[in-house]
Amino acid sequence: MDDEGTHVRLKEHLRALIDPKIAAHRGHIVKNTGDGLLAEFNSVVDAMRCAVDVQRGMAERNSDVPPNDRIEFRIGINVGDIIEDNGDIFGDGVNVAARLEAIAEPGGICVSDDAHRQLRDKLDIEFDDAGEQNLKNIERPVRVFRVMDRVAARRQRPTLALPDKPSVAVLPFQNLSADPDQEYFADGVVEDITMALSRFRWLFVIARNSSFTYKGRTVDVKQVGRELGVRYVLEGSVRRAGNRIRIAGQLIDTGTGAHLWADRFDGALEDMFDLQDHVTSSVVGAIAPKLQYAEISRARRKPTENLDAYDYYLRGLAKLSRWTKDANSEALQLFCKAIERDPGLACAYGMAAWCYTQRKGRSWMIEHVQEGAEATRLARRAVHLGGDDPVALCMGGYALAFVAHEFEDAAAFMDRGLVVNPNLAQAWMLSAWLRVWRGEPDLALEHVAHAMRLSPLDPSMYGMQGAMAYAHFLASRYDMASSCGEKSMRDNPTFLLAICISAASNALAGRLEPAQKAMARALELNPDLRAFNLRDLAPFRRAEDLAMYAKGLRKAGLPE
Repeated sequence: MDDEGTHVRLKEHLRALIDPKIAAHRGHIVKNTGDGLLAEFNSVVDAMRCAVDVQRGMAERNSDVPPNDRIEFRIGINVGDIIEDNGDIFGDGVNVAARLEAIAEPGGICVSDDAHRQLRDKLDIEFDDAGEQNLKNIERPVRVFRVMDRVAARRQRPTLALPDKPSVAVLPFQNLSADPDQEYFADGVVEDITMALSRFRWLFVIARNSSFTYKGRTVDVKQVGRELGVRYVLEGSVRRAGNRIRIAGQLIDTGTGAHLWADRFDGALEDMFDLQDHVTSSVVGAIAPKLQYAEISRARRKPTENLDAYDYYLRGLAKLSRWTKDANSEALQLFCKAIERDPGLACAYGMAAWCYTQRKGRSWMIEHVQEGAEATRLARRAVHLGGDDPVALCMGGYALAFVAHEFEDAAAFMDRGLVVNPNLAQAWMLSAWLRVWRGEPDLALEHVAHAMRLSPLDPSMYGMQGAMAYAHFLASRYDMASSCGEKSMRDNPTFLLAICISAASNALAGRLEPAQKAMARALELNPDLRAFNLRDLAPFRRAEDLAMYAKGLRKAGLPE
């Protein structure tokens, strides 16, 4: 490594870009720390504008530089009290900012919850909620938001080719209700319309997770079409007032910008499912006018006739999007309330089982035996009731594999769910993980590739990269495994499965330093992780797969 050349380039970046940007945004450098610096600003808005300008500038300066010679910065931003002493600053506010910088990805920015509250809606910035993080030497968990500069993000997103069948993305509908807390309800309407459309096998439907990256933004449908690789975009709005609901929608051709169909539907709240059916039928009719009405009718499915149960289910889905331990517990309670109102609501059983799957995978379980038994009960109920419900079949099926180790039944149920709805990106991702645990790396890679195309902007991309890492590991491609694992860790620095596969693959490839570093991070996140309980984290069906995984982790420093 050319340390002297790196130092020269670093000094040039500081002189030509970073120092002037800090001054231009009314900040000042408190101190330099070798390959980093600490700066203070009059406002968090000034700090963010400076951070975005710096990262944009670095991206431009690196554009013509070979990858191995590039210098990339991580930036952490926090708002808090400080102590000034002899020209230096100290305190929790400074410590949290330093830890945020440490978990940011190269070229990225992480901000605390306090900073996010003051920045929200003030800049053209997209925030990804990374949930509560346990930061080193910080007593309390800190809720972290990752920042993506929209201009830079758009510049980096490739244009995707159109599929060989009609393709559509359902963008988030505007919540026009007087109560902003009804946002979950508008999102639920979109979820159901997306699900209904995705049941048409001749349609290619982008997953909700990717469509919702455009939430709260003024979008150019032609740009959306290029980024998601779709021919059509459905936009709309939902207004809920008392017992009345209005759903409006418009279908747009992304190639020409022409409106193919636009209408609005009014009715009583109890007619909501019929209104959603009208929207779905109108969209399908505009895309394929000759489609038989009978096929449209077959694709419709009312999840429940009980609106209270449906409301609890939607609230549970909204909670799950936060990816924290507390949000997971709240979501589980809401899904259980939905089941109380409608004991036949298969998808609620599936999502409740998924909550337990998350609890196990993220080391949140307290009573392992009891919680594992309840997860299995819910999963079996989901697949028993969910004969044609892809969410129940796929989420329940995966729980049977991950928690109960019932791999054959899990594969059968998940395969059936994918037949019912071949456009369910999350199901393809979970199916890829199932193939990993079953020891089928080629099939795992095939399924994860399908998930990535259905949801190219998915905030859960770290899960897809993680599945790829494990598949390459099973095929003894340790360089590919470590590369995919590192991509997964950049997107989610607390994803334990990704950290462990990085440790194991680097160790087996002879790279002990990064392997040991990853293993130390894994033990920091889960101090109870040992070789003897490894199957709780990675439930490999084949003994030889678990043995090779354990061998790599032992070499990286996993205790017995």
